[in-house]
Amino acid sequence: MNYCIIGAARSGMAAARLAVGNGHSVFITEKGEKEKFSETIAELELLGCKYEFGENTDEALKNCDIVIVSPGVPPYAEIIKKALRKGIPIISELEFASQHISNPIIAITGTNGKTTTTTLIEFMFKHSGKVAFAAGNIGTPLSYLAGRISPQDIVVVEVSSYQLEYIDKFRPNIAIILNISPDHLSYHASMDNYIKAKFKIAKNQNSDDYLVLNADDKRLLEYAKSQNLFSKMNFFSLSPVDRGIYIQDDKMFYRNQHNKEEIMQVKDILIPGIHNQYNSMAAAVAAKVWQLRNEDIRDSFMQFQGVEHRLEHVKSVNGVDYINDSKATNVNAAWYALSSYNRPVVWIAGGLGDNNDYSLLDGLVEKNVKAIVAIGAERDAIFERYYKTKLCQKANSLPEAVLQASEIAELGDIVLFAPACKSFDQFLNFEHRGQIFKQAVNMLV
Repeated sequence: MNYCIIGAARSGMAAARLAVGNGHSVFITEKGEKEKFSETIAELELLGCKYEFGENTDEALKNCDIVIVSPGVPPYAEIIKKALRKGIPIISELEFASQHISNPIIAITGTNGKTTTTTLIEFMFKHSGKVAFAAGNIGTPLSYLAGRISPQDIVVVEVSSYQLEYIDKFRPNIAIILNISPDHLSYHASMDNYIKAKFKIAKNQNSDDYLVLNADDKRLLEYAKSQNLFSKMNFFSLSPVDRGIYIQDDKMFYRNQHNKEEIMQVKDILIPGIHNQYNSMAAAVAAKVWQLRNEDIRDSFMQFQGVEHRLEHVKSVNGVDYINDSKATNVNAAWYALSSYNRPVVWIAGGLGDNNDYSLLDGLVEKNVKAIVAIGAERDAIFERYYKTKLCQKANSLPEAVLQASEIAELGDIVLFAPACKSFDQFLNFEHRGQIFKQAVNMLV
């Protein structure tokens, strides 16, 4: 089989290794400049792969049987259009990898909360004595696990809409859709296409599989009702549900057709915020489907400290807590971050916008925010939105914003970095942005 792989980053290279290891021929095409990929090229030479850098040419599709597309390559990319015109099948790295593993799979998608929920499920299963591996959009490509783990090991996969766009037979045993809000619309072209991509996570499921949905997300439920789904439906909610996990009277319960069980007190969940209550409930549904003990679920929630760049407590300086939520790359994620604390917040926000509607944050800003420091491409828009009602400042850089925030914050306050924007105006990615924030905080005295 001759594969053309678009993209030479982690996912593309993992797919190339897997393909070559199974006796296939590979041509990798990457638009990034050759100078930035010296180590990658050396490995491609060892693997015996053909390659090109700097552009995607017609050469890449010659004699190609299947195209494997890396996450983030948009459907309007010219090489995608050419492959479609030629009638060449296109699959994602996720799809390709899934054809080479037979492990039980729990897959998580949604606009926000994917990484936290994926990591929490992996943590919970390991705490319960299971062997589990987190993979996918979280950082370790699924292709990397193929052939490296035992068939009975559980794979917990964070799945983006980009990866789901090009699946064919990918079928998780448990599929979780956390929420749906406008995001990546420049990639998917419309909200309808975005929702369709998310629901592809369940398209190959049968009556032995489970689909777990947020019952409080009306858009999600309405779309689910319009689909011909075959999996068993379970839900999570802040109100009672017939099947799944819910919160009532500050307690978490599990209910199925046979009984109702109390899992734990909500106050014992270590990670803060209502959004993390949702993430925890989604994880708990997966745990109950797998028949993990309530004691293990509860202990896991009481110990799990979250993941880097997601409401991460960086440091306390002069009685002020500094929180890194660089992963808040859209307005909806920032809403959850701002709602997570009941102390005065000095909010650092800004970056690359995506038609951001800050009006969704007005109520929380009025209630929880004492001051705003705006940065990046959206700093003027954020400043203009709030300067009449809140103390607002602009900063030329993130370290400068941290310094300004430290001068505003008082004993007992929180400096919250929740950008509500993407990072690509000034940073490589949200991880790089979060690291710069943490470095700036650690310089404070």
